[in-house]
Amino acid sequence: MSRVGKKPVPVPSGVTATVDGQTVKVKGTKGELSFVVPEEVKVVLENGAVSVNPRDTSKTARAKWGMSRAQVANLVEGVSKGFEKRLEINGVGYKAAVAGKVLKLSLGYSHDIDYEIPAGVTIATPKPTEVVVSGIDKQKVGQTAAEIREYRGPEPYKGKGVKYSDEFIFRKEGKKK
Repeated sequence: MSRVGKKPVPVPSGVTATVDGQTVKVKGTKGELSFVVPEEVKVVLENGAVSVNPRDTSKTARAKWGMSRAQVANLVEGVSKGFEKRLEINGVGYKAAVAGKVLKLSLGYSHDIDYEIPAGVTIATPKPTEVVVSGIDKQKVGQTAAEIREYRGPEPYKGKGVKYSDEFIFRKEGKKK
């Protein structure tokens, strides 16, 4: 039995949720999001909370139960608070800057990298060595941060590259004579 799926998702004040068949639509101060729940799962809006329950006891229904509840919870949190991922850039001469709808990255290559900022995501650079990715869709924010990190991931010897601010890089000792 899903421990996550059992809990109903509370809808805070300022957020409206509607359930239309298998579609859950959530509207809040930051925007509007929707999610289509799989057929194996039943969604009900009752007492100011969204409840998710499996239609039967099959393995796939139980597997999609907790996932569906987590998706609905992310919708509610996204339209009320939003999501944010912070990236740090370490290395001599490594920096980032936002110019219009493009993030310009200098990561030690012979050329600068121009990353098109996707719709629904905002990127800010408070410092040249810090990138803040924010938005209301958790999946888009995480995917964008992962794509930026992928251009030059952190290396284990000096820690140079792009890393998440809460990420720990295991350091290796270099060669010894």
